[in-house]
Amino acid sequence: MPKSNKKSSNKKKPWRKTVKKAMKKATEAEAEQRFGTADPLFNYRWEHVTAVVTLALKLAELTGADAEVVEAAAWLHDVRKDTAANHAREGAKAAHEILPTTDFPKKKIGHVAKVIRSHQGLWRKKPLKDLEAQVLWDADKLAKIGLTSLFHFMPLIVMQGNGRTTPSLIENARSNNKWLPKTVSSMHTEPAKKAAKKRLKRFNKLLKNLEAELQGEDLLD
Repeated sequence: MPKSNKKSSNKKKPWRKTVKKAMKKATEAEAEQRFGTADPLFNYRWEHVTAVVTLALKLAELTGADAEVVEAAAWLHDVRKDTAANHAREGAKAAHEILPTTDFPKKKIGHVAKVIRSHQGLWRKKPLKDLEAQVLWDADKLAKIGLTSLFHFMPLIVMQGNGRTTPSLIENARSNNKWLPKTVSSMHTEPAKKAAKKRLKRFNKLLKNLEAELQGEDLLD
């Protein structure tokens, strides 16, 4: 009998393309829920997640963490943000549903889910022990500190109607100082600890300089 040219239905999908697509779809659903459109002027969740992926891969390179586990977890860590307080747990479940349909190493899927379950919160009293979980935590929090946070949060604040004037935008940004120092203190890896301190310093300096400009203080120099 001649061999069939039909491709096997068991062929796995490429994992990077699949998790990226799943995350993009999730951000569009979130935007639809929050702003009534899947294509908002600024897709905060997508910008945040892509920044976390970049930081996580860099930290994996610097610390020796498993890059595949870290990258998959970074792409999927907010895939169930729609469940709010349960998003880390539900995101871990989603990883168990999505990754088995791809060519991602089967033996690493449980680890990815564990890493996702560990990322929730803005600061920690006790450090994480798993290296890959530490890397995702640090990457996720670094994306919420410094100039990155300003360029990510400012458009979101405006779209939500909470920043109608420049002073109100500054006040919204400055209110983050209530938790930012705790976040900086919750970093695990040495590269992230150093970067977090620098980012917080730049964040505060930028706000101070902006306020000085608005008051015309630079005219007196």
